[in-house]
Amino acid sequence: MSNSLKNTPLAQTHIDAGARMVDFGGWNMPLAYGSQLEEHHAVRKDAGMFDVSHMLNVDVTGADAMAFLRRLIANDVAKLAGLPGKALYSCMLNPEGGVIDDLIVYFFSADRWRVVVNAATADKDVAWMQRIAVACRLDVSIAPRRDLSMIAVQGPNARAKVWAARPAWKADTEALTVFTAARFEPDTLVARTGYTGEDGFEVVLPATDAVALWNDLAAQGVRPCGLGARDTLRLEAGMNLYGQDMDEVTQPAQAGLSWTVSLKDTARAFIGRSAIEQFATPAAFLGLKLNERGVMRAHMPVRTALGDGEITSGTMSPTLGVSIAFARLPQGVNPGDAVQVDIRGKWVPATVCKLPFVRNGKAVEQP
Repeated sequence: MSNSLKNTPLAQTHIDAGARMVDFGGWNMPLAYGSQLEEHHAVRKDAGMFDVSHMLNVDVTGADAMAFLRRLIANDVAKLAGLPGKALYSCMLNPEGGVIDDLIVYFFSADRWRVVVNAATADKDVAWMQRIAVACRLDVSIAPRRDLSMIAVQGPNARAKVWAARPAWKADTEALTVFTAARFEPDTLVARTGYTGEDGFEVVLPATDAVALWNDLAAQGVRPCGLGARDTLRLEAGMNLYGQDMDEVTQPAQAGLSWTVSLKDTARAFIGRSAIEQFATPAAFLGLKLNERGVMRAHMPVRTALGDGEITSGTMSPTLGVSIAFARLPQGVNPGDAVQVDIRGKWVPATVCKLPFVRNGKAVEQP
């Protein structure tokens, strides 16, 4: 393992538990602790936890914080105003409408917000945010919080096990709806968000408290899970991965993310708006289910009746027992259509599906 890799505060805990560590976006991260399949099923049936401390929390504060975020991202944070703890998901775009990153924004007060960005793009994201703040001459401060850690606890029993580990959190988090969070001292945020298609919490807390929480959750039977299970879970749940399903040359509509773009306020000139309105490059972003044995992977060609497409992410689905994938396909291709995928030189039949494939642990009924 390269000495140049960054470590989260939980890295030694993973190593001591026998995790297989890998380079993920420059971070030393656990791929699996043993059986990736068992980790996946633990999240679908009980509760699993993920170290996501490599992701970066960024505090955005100041009198112009909301004006800055309304300019910076494609969704409209104004809809969060007056709802402390409420969050939304969106994309930060470049002037061409390409996705610089996908992120979550939290509202705390008119002059206090938080943005959570992806690990591999964190430095680039912060530099872009600071550049826009200076260019727009706004009263806003952007503070990366590397002093914080994040642990995602996911699964049908996740919330109950978090409360067993931290009983003091229950009163303020039991009534949380999806995409809302409660704050605790010292500098702790418990959000009802996640990346698996299951219920649960993402807990942001001081890095110095991360190992204790991890160990206390493990004592409650929450299973440690690595990046391998996280990837199969998010694919089943129809959730994009930055750098694979979208990037700086991909517009939101090409990645099934039009719902994260708000065009309602015609006066809001967010970065990338004019490009996606004038030079829209639509595509159908849908799921595929392989009809024969094999595993679909990223960049495999797809042949449809309306032209060619390409897989962006693919895997074997532990829940469904078949290979599933996301694909960028020609406009007009619909769920239920028959297509073919080039797997190592052989055209294998597949069926187009709507996303997600799995919701709350059960297969989604397809056309």
